[in-house]
Order: sequence, then C-alpha cells, then structure tokens
Amino acid sequence: MAKILVVDDEEHIRLLYSEELREAGYEVITADSGYKLLERIEEEKPDLVILDIKMVDYDGLDLLQDIRARFYDLPVILSTAYDTFKEDAKSIAADYYVVKSFDLTELKKKIAMALETHLPEQD
Repeated sequence: MAKILVVDDEEHIRLLYSEELREAGYEVITADSGYKLLERIEEEKPDLVILDIKMVDYDGLDLLQDIRARFYDLPVILSTAYDTFKEDAKSIAADYYVVKSFDLTELKKKIAMALETHLPEQD
C-alpha cells in the first residue's frame, strides 16, 4: 500500500484528501505546514507528497526545491487553488500540478500516474 504525505495548512483540505485517499486504498499521513518537512519525510518515508503551494508560513515552491535536493526521486504533486503557478519556473520540478477541487478525480489520476512511474512493480 502506497503511503502519501499531504502537506496543506487548511484542515478541511487535509481531511478531505485523507478520507478520499484512504478510501482509494492509500495510507495517508498529513502535515499542516512545511515545518521540519524534510525530517518528516526522512522518518515516514512516503511514496508520494501532495504539497500545497500557498501556506501561511511556507512557500510550497521553496519546499519543493528542498525536497528535490534531498529526495530526488520522491514524486511530488503540487496542489493549489490558483493555476497561475504553472507559469512559475520553480513548479517545473514537480511531477504533476493539480488545481484544488472537491472532486478529487484529477488528483487521484495524477497520484496513480506518479506512483506507477516511481514504485517498483507489486506482485
């Protein structure tokens, strides 16, 4: 079972993503900010990170650069309410980019695609 780390400062988003992704068969852990995020990734060893771009104390694009520097192969899906960030050069480092929605169909598709590419075949 793949483990997904959801990083978002909005509690309702963390709850929505957790519930839906657990129902889809994933193990889900959450973080409400980028505080000690690299240590958390080190400890929890998630298979994928869903990262909010605009958080109160942290810039998700800067966190993405930090994640890429230390965990090069870890798939990261940027999740944001604004599609303007697609233009930001820093967002290129993400595997996928999803605009937040209460319909998680698109997000689930991207998760499946990212995990398919990064996880070894399960027998």
